[in-house]
Amino acid sequence: MSLPADDQELIRRLKTGDNNAFKQLISSYHPKLLIVARAIVGDVFAEDVTQEAWSSIYKAIAKFEGRSSLSTWMIQIVSNEAKSRLRREKRHSSFGDIEEVRPELDANSFNDGGHWANPPSHWDINTPELMLQEDQLRHCIEHTLTILPENQKAVFLLRDVEQSSLEEIADLLALSEANVRVILHRARLQLMKTINHYQETGEC
Repeated sequence: MSLPADDQELIRRLKTGDNNAFKQLISSYHPKLLIVARAIVGDVFAEDVTQEAWSSIYKAIAKFEGRSSLSTWMIQIVSNEAKSRLRREKRHSSFGDIEEVRPELDANSFNDGGHWANPPSHWDINTPELMLQEDQLRHCIEHTLTILPENQKAVFLLRDVEQSSLEEIADLLALSEANVRVILHRARLQLMKTINHYQETGEC
């Protein structure tokens, strides 16, 4: 795949052993990787797993071939580290507040691609960039994301920000696709409430 010019330059610097480039990478991506780690192993082990992932990223960056985006590659590494930790701790899942759900639950809300079948009112999901131009609304959305449960935050990040497929997310987070759909639905509903409230009141 063709990587953005900025990513290509950063990768070039990383491969030459530029420590400042690696510090830049950590500063940019640590919160995102931590979200994924927390979604899989919970708060107790998330920081350790993320640090282990950074160590693996540092060692492997010279072999990065650009077959996926740098972000996707790193998310896969932290996911693998988290799953390894789960196996070591003999834990099957850290999604304590999410039970297995039947595939038919909320099925009418989505099409086969995991997108809204009937978009929520007041939320034109075809032009999200127009909403994000409003600083106050962006602040409200960012605040809502910080208070979402870690599993919802991770699924929303991977689907609507990273544009990962439902199958990929299920594999990364060790979930069924049915659960991924329901968790994504819950995250989007919460964000929809924030957006609707802002459009009605001008406040978060």
